[in-house]
Amino acid sequence: MKLPDIILLPPNRVWRTYLGGKVIDSLQGKPNPQDTHFPEDWIASTTAATNNEMQQSADEGLSKVDIDGNPVTLKSLIEEYPIEMLGGDHYRNYGANTQFLLKFLDSSVRLHLQAHPTIPFAQKHLNSNSGKTEAYVILGIREEIKNPYIYLGFQRPITPEVLKEIIVEQDIEKFLTYFDKIPIKPGDVFFVPGGLPHAIGEGVFMVEIMEPTDFVARLEFERGGYLLPEEARFMGRGVDFAIDMVELKKMDSDQIKQNYFCEPRLVKENSGGSEYRLIDDQQTPCFSVNKLVIEGDFVKNADSFYVGIIVEGSGQINAGDSQIKLNKGDKFFIPHKAKDVEYTSGDGMEIVLAFPPND
Repeated sequence: MKLPDIILLPPNRVWRTYLGGKVIDSLQGKPNPQDTHFPEDWIASTTAATNNEMQQSADEGLSKVDIDGNPVTLKSLIEEYPIEMLGGDHYRNYGANTQFLLKFLDSSVRLHLQAHPTIPFAQKHLNSNSGKTEAYVILGIREEIKNPYIYLGFQRPITPEVLKEIIVEQDIEKFLTYFDKIPIKPGDVFFVPGGLPHAIGEGVFMVEIMEPTDFVARLEFERGGYLLPEEARFMGRGVDFAIDMVELKKMDSDQIKQNYFCEPRLVKENSGGSEYRLIDDQQTPCFSVNKLVIEGDFVKNADSFYVGIIVEGSGQINAGDSQIKLNKGDKFFIPHKAKDVEYTSGDGMEIVLAFPPND
């Protein structure tokens, strides 16, 4: 079997505790788009989902690909071709893992108020060298949502004692008084470091990239009519475990915008297109995100493998012996072995690219 220089990534919908996914259904051409408990599409995933609430297969969350008519998981393909897929340095450092988790996320309801562990917390308490710092690229807002928002960090001071009381009693009305709604719009890019309490508002469609874990402490137990079982709230631990994870520092809305929202930076431009840096080691060492705006012919040569998502328009990609036409919503994996990947579009195409850590 010859490893291609462009690997298409089919849909990989994953069950979650909240409702959404109608926008993804439409993007994937489903005849009756609707909101269900499959609001996410995990892209180039080598990370298994943790769904303690339901019976699941051992490979739930792992992306599958088709190579010469042979369906395999991306992880098993990497295990068979580790150097060609990931490169020697990455494979030696991280094994057969991309070392990030990439998703489409489409919320029909506000997500649970939650927090994720930092790397030091995960090393100490979860036997993991990865926490769950995240970054978001906002692609769209549902038409009926007039004031889209996120909750991010506490805008008013709170003590561990008060936080524990709120969580135990599930006094969500009181909980929300410690947050301001942070306005968002399509095109916004921001990151959420481990420990920072947050929730995505209703009607948000976005690309999400994070460290390669499914760790979460849900500080709110019910959303969209679904009540989390106890073992799914704090990863099988107690409320004090969750509170220890949460960053309690007060940050006003202006500080949130300044510290966590990111302005695109131009890194390359020619007559065929432009490349912008969205997330890099100025924000986190865990991953990076770029965007290509293609208006003709544009050649991309990277030092690592990467994953691409067509977020606007359509076009064609050429690399080695591979030539593929892609439309909005399509996803692909470019192996480490591929060089001089050419992107072509006559009508315009925008692509979000996700990269692994540099080390």
